[in-house]
Amino acid sequence: MDFAHSERTRDYLKRIEAFIRERVTPVEEAHVREMLEAGRGGDWQRWSVNPEIERLKAEAREAGLWNLFLPDPELGAGLSNVDYAPLCEAMGKSLIAPEVFNCNAPDTGNMEVLYHFGSEEQKATWLPRLLSGEIRSAFCMTEPEVASSDATNMAATAVVDGDEVVLNGRKWWSSGIGHPNCKVLIFMGLTDPEADRHHRHSMVLVPMDTPGVRVERMLPVFGDYDEPFGHGEVVFDNVRLPRSAFIKGPGKGFEIAQGRLGPGRIHHCMRALGAAERALELMIRRGLSREAFGKSLINLGGNRERVADLRAGIDQARLLTLYAAWKIDQVGALAALTEISAIKVVAPGVLQQVIDEAIQIHGGAGVSNDVPLAMMYAQARVLRIVDGPDAVHRGMIARVELAKHAQAGGRR
Repeated sequence: MDFAHSERTRDYLKRIEAFIRERVTPVEEAHVREMLEAGRGGDWQRWSVNPEIERLKAEAREAGLWNLFLPDPELGAGLSNVDYAPLCEAMGKSLIAPEVFNCNAPDTGNMEVLYHFGSEEQKATWLPRLLSGEIRSAFCMTEPEVASSDATNMAATAVVDGDEVVLNGRKWWSSGIGHPNCKVLIFMGLTDPEADRHHRHSMVLVPMDTPGVRVERMLPVFGDYDEPFGHGEVVFDNVRLPRSAFIKGPGKGFEIAQGRLGPGRIHHCMRALGAAERALELMIRRGLSREAFGKSLINLGGNRERVADLRAGIDQARLLTLYAAWKIDQVGALAALTEISAIKVVAPGVLQQVIDEAIQIHGGAGVSNDVPLAMMYAQARVLRIVDGPDAVHRGMIARVELAKHAQAGGRR
């Protein structure tokens, strides 16, 4: 296997880094501060879209730095997972760059679902508007009343009633649903409780303005509401849609989820490594610029050794993530479950560790909003839960590993 950047990747990477440096970074600090100080809190109906971000998105699209995640060369950049991974890492160094390049979750995952599994009607209705950045979307899977780490636990229902599908239930942590431009949701619900556990659930495409869809509140993450995207608690009360709203058909929810989450986890992990690089840079700069007890902070208390360990940890996690990306490219996400689970445990853990050390060397400034570390730490900690918590992924790795030894034992 070869993880060397292709010529196209090198070109995109150079352009992305320049765009972030020259266009995004000068805007980012003021934008984030405005969102934090606006005082709107969980009042999501007062949230607004920053025109500066929209301007940057228009510039990125004009520059050809748009929808880089999509492997289709006509609708996206046509890159493999290995080729896209370093671009995703570069975006992860910024809090706003993924949105600027229309490469932010959950929209990327939802667009991939439509691209790979949507009907022609569904694609025609929603995909162009999402790809253009005209609208945003949300993914409604997690529920407050069940252990949602097991996707087959979902209790909200998507029941066939003649030519319609009827949705009922409560979802939460529906990321993106607070955005003023959020117009469509993907809902995962129980359709046939008598089927085998991997064919009970379905995914349904739901226009945001469908009667019976009600956003009850936004949920704070460590006190921050992640405006203007947000993470909502949503009630689906006898929501009726045509049967054509099923994505791929009834009972296909688990299959779609596995296809959606594989590449999505690559994206999460590479963004995490980009954030880790930024946190390490902030840590080193702080350590070199401040003195205590007659020495620079970087030369006190084993900080040099910590820098070395963090450097090694980031590089190890990157190689593991690139290996998972390569395997998805070679054999598909379902055949790379162990590698995907491994990176989902390792990369967020490395990011959290790097940020924790960076906060420590910044002292009180590290937990303030004067530097981005507190917000980055919240993202790192949440990333150890979203798309499956650490324990679930460790369980997957162990199950596959133990099965190898059981098969070997049977041959002896």
